[in-house]
Amino acid sequence: MEDIEDLLVGAPPGFRLPVTTTTTASAVGINYYNKNNKTTNNTSSAYQIPGTQTIFLKTFGCSHNQSDSEYMAGQLSSFGYAITDNAEDADLWLINTCTVKSPSQSAMDTLISKCKTAKKPLVVAGCVPQGSRDLKQLDGVSIVGVQQIDRVVEVVEETLKGHEVRLLTRKTLPALDLPKVRKNKFVEILPINVGCLGACTYCKTKHARGHLGSYTVDSLVGRVKSVVEDGVKEIWLSSEDTGAYGRDIGVNLPVLLDAIVEALPSNGSTMLRIGMTNPPYILEHLKEIAHILCHPCVYSFLHVPVQSGSDAILTAMNREYTVGEFRKVVDTLTELVPGMQIATDIICGFPGETDEDFAETVNLIKEYKFSQVHISQFYPRPGTPAARMKKVGSNVVKKRSRELTSVFESFTPYNGMEGNIERIWITDIATDQVHLVGHTKGYVQVLVVGPNTLLGSSAMVKITSVGRWSVFGDVIEILTESNDNVINKEKSCNQDTCVCSPAKPEPFACESDVCGPNGCNTAAIDSFPEAQSGPSNSSLLHRRKPSATMVETDGNSNPKLAASNVHDWGIFDTALVGGIFISFLTIVALFLYVGF
Repeated sequence: MEDIEDLLVGAPPGFRLPVTTTTTASAVGINYYNKNNKTTNNTSSAYQIPGTQTIFLKTFGCSHNQSDSEYMAGQLSSFGYAITDNAEDADLWLINTCTVKSPSQSAMDTLISKCKTAKKPLVVAGCVPQGSRDLKQLDGVSIVGVQQIDRVVEVVEETLKGHEVRLLTRKTLPALDLPKVRKNKFVEILPINVGCLGACTYCKTKHARGHLGSYTVDSLVGRVKSVVEDGVKEIWLSSEDTGAYGRDIGVNLPVLLDAIVEALPSNGSTMLRIGMTNPPYILEHLKEIAHILCHPCVYSFLHVPVQSGSDAILTAMNREYTVGEFRKVVDTLTELVPGMQIATDIICGFPGETDEDFAETVNLIKEYKFSQVHISQFYPRPGTPAARMKKVGSNVVKKRSRELTSVFESFTPYNGMEGNIERIWITDIATDQVHLVGHTKGYVQVLVVGPNTLLGSSAMVKITSVGRWSVFGDVIEILTESNDNVINKEKSCNQDTCVCSPAKPEPFACESDVCGPNGCNTAAIDSFPEAQSGPSNSSLLHRRKPSATMVETDGNSNPKLAASNVHDWGIFDTALVGGIFISFLTIVALFLYVGF
């Protein structure tokens, strides 16, 4: 099947123009199944009415992939298609794939096989088809490339008609103002660039996402203003390498961050989270980045992958930095940003890794006690230089992965937070459907009990207990737009320890909520959504089932519900009892009045 990129030149995003059998290199007939599982031919009237079908959308991979799926869902929904999580009832399957690890691609292969067995029309999107166009599993399957997501409607409609369509080549980036259906309506995942400048020997993503391509500052700021007006409370900047932003268009990351922060509400109601950045591209901007991380509207959190504690292995990976330079990034940000939290990645068993190399990695993790470490076993990706290198034995790789996981899980990053008063931003519901999920300025996950009306709000909480993967708190005050600017001003961080400029004072220039009774705490983070899908030795905290009061961990470091469910009375309990008492007095007064 040939690429049909040039067939619709000049068509606006989402414009639907039928691709005839003669214009595609070949058309593939597909048998459709209706809800009674009876085979119908592709001339069925139901399939001739665009926008009446249900689409099953499955996403693998990073936050950038998640954003792409949200854009595709938005466009399909705007044309009338229904998006579902139920594969069986769907008329077409749309799979957005990830090529970072073998497990992700294996899961994709399994899903494709199930779809073909069910004789469902199928569209595959994402990095796998973009980076490996000739995969056998993609035979007879429609494909939409990573830069062609604004044309997903065309591909879906032609696939429903029985045509095989492939859109892979493009020279411009998709628009940022396309319709979007967010998985979490309070969180906007904003891609700031695609591709990267690196050439890591193990990475397949570069094959798919290509060379660096950055959106303009004006377009990104415009998107930020738009989503804030739409009620978004948390903005994640996402890309394959956030730190490389703008080097292709003559700007840099600090310039973008300054412009975005200027566009955020001054009351701190919407927070910015900076995405994953590799060490080489922020070394020259460390003080500027630190300044921005101190801003009250920016989480004091950064994901900086190190991958190995050995310079020899970093050289083999072609990572373009040394362990010393990584240390400089961590030490500088930790020194200049109160409460700074840094997450990192490790690959165990890279080709050529000796016991001594691995020991250096373990020592690095022990030294810094990172609260979030995403530990992966090395997976050779076809077509990469590392796939041709001499491999470390699989048993050795697994042993090293288990050892490093044991070291990481021995850390107690949240100890000492009990009793702290923290400001949090609440954006999600925990999987136990009891707790709400919020984050501190340092992106520490805090679980609280309260009504769902608290979603999208900011609150002051008292930390009541801590666990390995999260902390628990009681809400003591809901912050409104009127008091967001004044809460806890007296606890602003000392300018001597922060790079926030005294010449441009900000309300809580260093965000006081990270300061506990003993000074600024260094409580940890346990999740960063850039972590790729697939087996991982670190956990996304809000996927775990926590306790309402105390949390313990079992042998697998999974939080267990404590037996006790007793809390000190909070503001909601007091208000409820007070309301009942006042209602009772009112009723008594009415009876007395009627009696007299």
